[in-house]
Amino acid sequence: MGAIQEIHVPDIGDFKGVDVIEVLVSPGDRISAETPLITLESDKASMEVPSPTEGVVKEVKIKVGDKVSEGDLILLLDVGEGSGAAPTAKPESAPAPAEAPSAKPAGGSGVKEVRVPDIGDFKGVEIIDVLVAPGDAISVEAPLIILESDKASMEVPSPAEGVVKEIKVKTGDKVSEGDLILLLTVEGGAEDHHAEEPRRPPAAVTLGPTVQKPASYEERKIPVAPAPVVDEVTFAKVHASPSVRRFARELGVDLGRIGDGSGRKGRITQDDVRNFVKQVMAGGAAPAASAPAAGSGIPPIPAVDFSKFGEIENLPLNKIKRLTGTNLSRSWLNVPHVTHHDEADITDTEAFRKSLGDETKQKGFRVTMLSFLLKASASALREFPTFNASLDPSGESLILKKYVHIGIAVDTPDGLVVPVLRDVDKKSVYALSAEIGEMSAKARERKLKPGEMQGACFTISSLGGIGGTAFTPIVNAPEVSILGVTRSSMKPVWNGKEFTPRLMLPLSLSYDHRVIDGAQAARFVVYLCRVMADVRRLLL
Repeated sequence: MGAIQEIHVPDIGDFKGVDVIEVLVSPGDRISAETPLITLESDKASMEVPSPTEGVVKEVKIKVGDKVSEGDLILLLDVGEGSGAAPTAKPESAPAPAEAPSAKPAGGSGVKEVRVPDIGDFKGVEIIDVLVAPGDAISVEAPLIILESDKASMEVPSPAEGVVKEIKVKTGDKVSEGDLILLLTVEGGAEDHHAEEPRRPPAAVTLGPTVQKPASYEERKIPVAPAPVVDEVTFAKVHASPSVRRFARELGVDLGRIGDGSGRKGRITQDDVRNFVKQVMAGGAAPAASAPAAGSGIPPIPAVDFSKFGEIENLPLNKIKRLTGTNLSRSWLNVPHVTHHDEADITDTEAFRKSLGDETKQKGFRVTMLSFLLKASASALREFPTFNASLDPSGESLILKKYVHIGIAVDTPDGLVVPVLRDVDKKSVYALSAEIGEMSAKARERKLKPGEMQGACFTISSLGGIGGTAFTPIVNAPEVSILGVTRSSMKPVWNGKEFTPRLMLPLSLSYDHRVIDGAQAARFVVYLCRVMADVRRLLL
């Protein structure tokens, strides 16, 4: 018997007490590195926990239904048997372990594996560009590849300086945290000798003697229904574990056609996939794949051949715009929207903002009206907690948030992205102004990390720099409200004695009518307008 190694739950983010919904190995199983051991299911996603090494499972320490967190023991693994060969005695002439090849001295060069860093909860993110080639000399933070998720494009920088030796990915590949990107020759580091070693394939499993077919046996071909075309968008959204997704792909089954599964919370199981296949094989009518609009009873827009009327050009949407459209459509169809319009008198606030120009210029940033809007919105969210909440998926309770994180919509060449400013209620106008500039620049340069676009309680979409008088912003569910801002303008305002010129800022608050009623929305906007008219109220 070889050495026994304990396999623990790795880093799974901020999740605690995650349900074990599948145990994929048993005592006696011979497994290789990266073999999935268990499947966990949080309230956001299902994930498989892979084995960090190869060996033979000696004892499984958890079962389906257990709740685990980072560091919990999964199983005991005999790593000595994992190599697939029994240990043998060393001949007397064998060199001592001390004579094994050692790492190169610090002054020499070595090969470093560069892997995908922490990219949040995203898995299988597509590579849209590879920015380096073998032989390139790169510095620390030099961009290596560009990834595109459903929310933004992001560059993966180099963690070290060196020369690119070999690239392990290509455009179109899908990668997750920890996947190997390239091999980098670095100075002063020990060469990673195992970087080039191929993984051993899993040992073959003996299933028993093969049954001989009688001479009279005749091979019959069973007619098979054509495999359905898999809708990747629908496939990605269904509630199923990674092992079930892999099983469905092997059978060519579109999970989006199955509907709700028989598992907990409607999760699709392997039995659901098998039953679906049996239904198709029996000639039964399989459930039709439904587009988002069709699921709401809305007839689809008919296709039109526009080339009949003149010259056209087909311009494909990038991934961000495609998925943003899907998310907005889902929110528009599921959230009963109402929009409340009002105007805030910002004459005095604008004069105060302009007076800060020279001071902030020396500090390296500029104070915009958005900074005051963020502070005023944070104060309003504290005053009206219902707006700083999300509706429970069951629709029976409200989740009140004790923090105030606000997203700001930023227009980029690739589409709209929403970086999130955290703890807005605890930051000064100066700090928010500097952060707005920093986050907006990162958004336009495609350097936002996934974690910087998550966790918002409320969103502000400002079109003031472009124009307009009012619009209806779509609530960014699971948030329950969003503030739209357009261009301010001078208007005559009656003060009780005469009309005076005042700078008025149009505000448009869209809200989820399941959570917020009209009176609450009106009070929220009136409070917001009062604070924007006199920012000294933020000190009260």
